[in-house]
Amino acid sequence: MTEQGQNADLAGRNTHSGESGISHKVLEFAARSFFGLLLAAVAVAANIAGGWIFAGLVAAASVSAVREWHRMIEPSRFGLELFITAAAIVMAIAAAAYQPHELWSWLLLLVGALTSALLAGLRGTRQFWQAFGSLYIGVAAVSLVTIRVGVFDGEWIVFGLFVVIWAADSGALLAGRLIGGPKLVPLLSPNKTWSGFFGGVLLAAIGEAVYIAVFDGNYWLGGLFGVCLGLVASGGDLFESWIKRIFRRKNSGSLIPGHGGVLDRIDSTLFVAPVGAILLLIGIDTLFGAHP
Repeated sequence: MTEQGQNADLAGRNTHSGESGISHKVLEFAARSFFGLLLAAVAVAANIAGGWIFAGLVAAASVSAVREWHRMIEPSRFGLELFITAAAIVMAIAAAAYQPHELWSWLLLLVGALTSALLAGLRGTRQFWQAFGSLYIGVAAVSLVTIRVGVFDGEWIVFGLFVVIWAADSGALLAGRLIGGPKLVPLLSPNKTWSGFFGGVLLAAIGEAVYIAVFDGNYWLGGLFGVCLGLVASGGDLFESWIKRIFRRKNSGSLIPGHGGVLDRIDSTLFVAPVGAILLLIGIDTLFGAHP
């Protein structure tokens, strides 16, 4: 083959490779959008139903996340610790749904963490990380159920948290892909950018301000609340990226097309839900005068 022919063949291969790469990204984005909307619809329906239906959805997501957590930190030996952590979280969620103002749910999470640590020590596995899963996933799960079941207007408060989380995730994804630019924290996550960070926080602020304004609340405070929780959501995303880097994983799992695992999908929620619960505990009205 002549040099001209070789160059033409190489150009053709590069073009085909480029087209394949673009097609893959389009399909990935479409899958991510479809399943993201589907999961959001399920979460909205469960929140409207409330009670044990909402608690059941949170429990199902938590057990899936626990499975991914233990498989990620100890791929070869995780069965017993997985069972203990999952059982502790499910019982804690049930306790929160039944008696949201009692301490039983938090004690169950603590017992689960300590039991996992003890068992991991006896089995020679990673004690800290085995125990941490009960708190990392369980505290957020119990916080969500406690807010929904045990707080006045809990349904609307949970919706407000969802708005921040989904807006932050969407804003970060769109700004990061459309604008790109310098990396945010390359040591923690090689893909996240400053544009994605600011895009996520900005859209979280706008989304929450609009949500509060629709119900005649103080939208300025709603927007500020969105900024604060947008930062928290970004911190949750970075934390999970750091964990995956420690254990050399690209995704926590492959259950959700376009998203990876359940942990990949709820990483922001795991930070935002406890913060929302703490704000309510100290008396801050996170609806800011809104009257749904």
